[in-house]
Amino acid sequence: AEDGIRDLVRSRGLGDVYKRQIFTSSLKTPNMKRIILITALLFIVSCQQESKMDPNINPFFQEWNTPYEVPPFLDIKDEHYMPAYEQGMKENLEEIDLIVNNTEAPTFANTIEELERTGELLSRVGRVFSNLASSNTNPQLQELQRELSPMLSAHYDKISLNEGLFNRVDAIYQNRENIDLTSEQAKLLNDTRKGFVRSGALLSEDQKERISGINSKISGLSTSFGQNLLAETNGFELILEDSDLDGLSDGVIAAAADAASQKMDSAKSDEEKDKYNDKYVFTPHRSSMYPFLTESTRRDLREKLYNSYVMRGDNNNDTDNKKIAAQIAKLRAERAQIMGYKTHAHFVLEENMLKSPEEVYELLIQLWKPAVKRANVEVADMQAVANAEGQNFDIAAWDWWHYSEKVRKEKYDLDESLIKPYLSLDNVLKGVFNTTNKLWGLTFTEIFDLDLYHPDARIWKVSDKDGSHLGIFIGDYFTRSNKRGGAWMSSFKGQSNLDGMERPIVVNVCNFPAPVGDNPALLSFDNVVTLFHEFGHAMHGTLTNVKYGSMAGTSGPRDFIELPSQLLEHWASEPEVLKSFATHYETGEPIPDDLIEKLLNASKFNQGFINTEYLAASLLDMDWHTISADEDLKDANKFELESMKKVGLIGEIAPRYRTTYFAHIFSGGYSSGYYSYVHAAVLDSDAFEAFKEVGDVFDKDLASKLRATIYSKGSTEEAMDLFVQFRGRKASIEPLLKVRGLDGSE
Repeated sequence: AEDGIRDLVRSRGLGDVYKRQIFTSSLKTPNMKRIILITALLFIVSCQQESKMDPNINPFFQEWNTPYEVPPFLDIKDEHYMPAYEQGMKENLEEIDLIVNNTEAPTFANTIEELERTGELLSRVGRVFSNLASSNTNPQLQELQRELSPMLSAHYDKISLNEGLFNRVDAIYQNRENIDLTSEQAKLLNDTRKGFVRSGALLSEDQKERISGINSKISGLSTSFGQNLLAETNGFELILEDSDLDGLSDGVIAAAADAASQKMDSAKSDEEKDKYNDKYVFTPHRSSMYPFLTESTRRDLREKLYNSYVMRGDNNNDTDNKKIAAQIAKLRAERAQIMGYKTHAHFVLEENMLKSPEEVYELLIQLWKPAVKRANVEVADMQAVANAEGQNFDIAAWDWWHYSEKVRKEKYDLDESLIKPYLSLDNVLKGVFNTTNKLWGLTFTEIFDLDLYHPDARIWKVSDKDGSHLGIFIGDYFTRSNKRGGAWMSSFKGQSNLDGMERPIVVNVCNFPAPVGDNPALLSFDNVVTLFHEFGHAMHGTLTNVKYGSMAGTSGPRDFIELPSQLLEHWASEPEVLKSFATHYETGEPIPDDLIEKLLNASKFNQGFINTEYLAASLLDMDWHTISADEDLKDANKFELESMKKVGLIGEIAPRYRTTYFAHIFSGGYSSGYYSYVHAAVLDSDAFEAFKEVGDVFDKDLASKLRATIYSKGSTEEAMDLFVQFRGRKASIEPLLKVRGLDGSE
């Protein structure tokens, strides 16, 4: 009976009920579990809804009569995507033709607003496909990605390089002084025209053709880079026996045993099953690797696992990314040159808050010097501990987590394992929900009768302070092999007020350790900060309230959209907030004040490492994208080595992302923009200082102002203007230096 119910809840996308309602730690006796299981079965059966979709028609071609227009995930099959994409592209081009061939003179309404309305079907299928290809992929979706990548690139080039369409947009722009436009409309007009120009609208036909070819090549290479990285991350396993577990805590061992058990369950042969029988598995996924690097006393195994992580994409095999990265950088440089820019970074930064590579380098170097200085002190502290133990080696990169934890225990009497029991996933979610409730009056109501794309995913209805519907929030938190690494926010539906009120469906995807046995998922404090960060993005996407969908939510400059996410992180470490949700998962006791004090005292600990590895990656990104189009880039590793040597990166630290697994810049949207996190940190530290100045981190007036000027505006105004509206001035770097202990105070 138990097995049957487990299969039912998993197949119906009700893993949340299975994990949280049935096997919680408070249900210790088998009989109690069986009672709850049968009750859960009755509950599940009672809340199942028969699909309203016609099984003979592609779901993307039908109206979604689901609550809140949540995609009918269980009705969507892999074979539905390509026909929907093809039809979506066809309809999109037909819509563009209607605009171009309109015999009436170009107006804002018949051109700009109509352009906003185009591509509805393409957007619908694209949002579902791109989200699932990242968070719940399979070989079929990966093959579709490879097929679709050049097709979509060519499709969007047909629109952005459409001369007739640009001429209509440009005619409106040239006459803008004689048109009565709102400030939002004026910015949309300017942004729309600029988008065409930056896509090559003013180029010759030969140049346009070359730009289109470059875009197609980059798109295909970026897809290959991301798929190679996923294969490399999943391609290494550290399989251990009982004798290899020295130093590991019971929780880490249990998680590794569970990982091996899952491998056994999915094994296709007895020989493969034997490979994992009574074994323990660790992988380069951070949720698996970091606990091992921290706790294991087996230095040889730490080195092996660490190197499996930093060598991803650099193994001279079929999934090697060195040549791909260099090709992408070269193509971007050529495209920028054709567009009339010195480098790709100059092209990208024109649209950001920092407008030139020189400004970015200046900010990074300003932080680099104190960060490396601090990192050298941290190395010396760790070396002293190793020497005191009688070890006969110099601290290396794979020793950092292990010995920094020892230093932290010694300096601050803080043990990460003592914090985790208070930080169950449900507790932290309660904390972030309560935080946004106290700031803006939001409420989150979990929904149990909607099928999602994976049993781990959960869904909530978000209501505003007046009870009105604000949006839908989906959370997908646990690591799995078919999910790409990292954490991110995306959406299944955007926000718009153009043709009635359309509220968004946003999703947070993370890679936290899954529950083991009867215990809930327990997070590290770093995981907590990540959850608050991604939830900040989700709030940016949920609180947005603009007329035009292209300007909604996270549509602004890259170095501004990290502000709403990083700003929310500050509340995670506030004692008032911690005490509201951090309760022990077994006893229910709140986190002790002395543990909070230790956590806060250690907040600036290891900041040399954290800042150095991040800044190294940011500098590497800038170096890759300030090359000229004719620069020789045959050896990506040599380029990276020279880049890091130039700034003096110490050997004990690797860039947070080496070239071959730097997905942010080679298969994501952060090229010449990885620095954005630190520029946003200047903004968010200064913005949170406003709450500190009034002495109340939940000050109603400030919270209301923050929502009105930052979280709800999307890209309807210039980013710097929005910040100044909130703060009353431009940001100062001093609060950031103080927060990170880089001001000499620590």
